[in-house]
Amino acid sequence: MSVIELIVFWGAVALALVGAVGMVSARNPVHSALFLLANFLALAIIFLLLSAPLIAALQILVYAGAIMVLFLFVIFFFVSPGQRFALSYSLPLQNALAGLVVMVLIAVILTGLFFGGVFSAAEHPQSAAAVQATLTSPRELGKALFARYLLPFELTSLLLLAAMLGAVALARRGNDDGKPGGGE
Repeated sequence: MSVIELIVFWGAVALALVGAVGMVSARNPVHSALFLLANFLALAIIFLLLSAPLIAALQILVYAGAIMVLFLFVIFFFVSPGQRFALSYSLPLQNALAGLVVMVLIAVILTGLFFGGVFSAAEHPQSAAAVQATLTSPRELGKALFARYLLPFELTSLLLLAAMLGAVALARRGNDDGKPGGGE
C-alpha cells in the first residue's frame, strides 16, 4: 500500500468508528441515522481501497441510498405530530456551503452525461441483444449504468422519491390522535 492509500484507509476507519459510536450514542434518531450513513460511506471507501468497486457502488446505492431512506421514512412515520427533531444549531455559512455542494453535484452529473455520450447525436442506438452482450462484467455494467443509462437511472430514483413522499403524505393525512396510519 502506498502512503496515500494508508492515509485514506485510516481516515475511512476513523470515520467508520466515529459513525458507529455516534449512531449508538445519539439521542436523536435522525442524528443516529445520519451517523449510520457516515458509517456506510466509510465502508464504501474501504471497499474501493480493496479493489472492489462494484461492492462499493452497491454499498452506496443500496445501503447509503435505499436503506437510509427506508430508515428515515420509518423514523418520521412513527414520530408523533407534536414531537419535533429540529436542529438547535447551525453551521456558519451553512446555506452557502449547501448551494456550493448542489452546484458541484449538478456539474458532476452534467459532465458524466456529456462524456457518456448523451448529448452526442453521432451515436446510434444499439439493439437489445447487442447491449446485453456487452454487459457481461461488473465494469461494463457500471460503465453503461453511469454513462449511457444515467438519465433513466436518475429518473427512476426520482420516481421512487415521489412515491415515498406520496406514501408519507397519505400516512399523515387524517392523523389527529398521534398514531400512525390515519388515526383509526
